[in-house]
Amino acid sequence: MARKAIDCRDFPSENRCTIVISADTEQEVLDAAVAHAVKSHGHMDSADLRAQIRHGIKETASV
Repeated sequence: MARKAIDCRDFPSENRCTIVISADTEQEVLDAAVAHAVKSHGHMDSADLRAQIRHGIKETASV
């Protein structure tokens, strides 16, 4: 089973964040990435933010 992941380095950031979030499901990654974006980068939780994050989620090899 491939895992899902998102890498903060793939998005523009003033603080050069290097966080990578991975999980078995897209929803788990999305929820964690939205929480990270809100807390660490000052974004508002919105449909647009969730769409951007969802677009950046990739499949990775299972460990």
